[in-house]
Amino acid sequence: MKQPCVLTYHSLDTSGSVISVDPDTFRQQMEILARRAVPVVPLEQILSTPGGVAITFDDGFQNFYDHAFPILTRYRLPATVFVVSGYCGRWNNWPTQSRTGIPILPLMHWSQLREIAAAGISIGAHSVTHPRLSQLPLAQVEEEWDRCREEIQQRTGRPVTTAAYPYGDSNEVVRACAGQRFALSFGTRFAPVSGKADVTDLPRLDAYYFRSRFWFESLWSWRGEGYVGGAYVLMRGLLREIRRKAF
Repeated sequence: MKQPCVLTYHSLDTSGSVISVDPDTFRQQMEILARRAVPVVPLEQILSTPGGVAITFDDGFQNFYDHAFPILTRYRLPATVFVVSGYCGRWNNWPTQSRTGIPILPLMHWSQLREIAAAGISIGAHSVTHPRLSQLPLAQVEEEWDRCREEIQQRTGRPVTTAAYPYGDSNEVVRACAGQRFALSFGTRFAPVSGKADVTDLPRLDAYYFRSRFWFESLWSWRGEGYVGGAYVLMRGLLREIRRKAF
């Protein structure tokens, strides 16, 4: 794609859930990026890299350490992991988690987060308890961001400059709060990053919809430059917006 984009993963597992991508599929995707010499850049550089891609993972699952970290290291690809600081070393059974269709899986311990951070993986904020931030009063929103950022920085020794909204859920107050604390904040709107993008609500492409090798390759081939890959992204984005408004 000519426009930069941000790929979003959650869990690398074989459950087939909507937050899951098979580890072998992820490996193949990273091989494609490396083989095609796609400019994979740190998340902080995505706005200034035409045609670039940034790789992100939400929640901080243990399977990132087991499967993604070795592959990213092999191909020397940067990535960002958005961490739910209050659940590190625990499981993704936060109060707002759906009880149907989502696998309950272990999350990385702080020792593993320190290891990947030391190896060049960026750690971003994903709140303390993974709430729906738009439903909280301002004081709680501020606490979710501040505690998350401070604990990550204390535990890893690295600055936290990016954030992702749990469930992509935000409103004007939540975004303003994030904008005061982070250089870039990300939602779940399905689109590439435009030159006029709002840095407090940047879009991402959910990798779940690119599990097919054809659709993933179409993003980086000539077909993806406004043709097959671009049309697919547009269609998926429209469908997601329709579902969001319906519920």
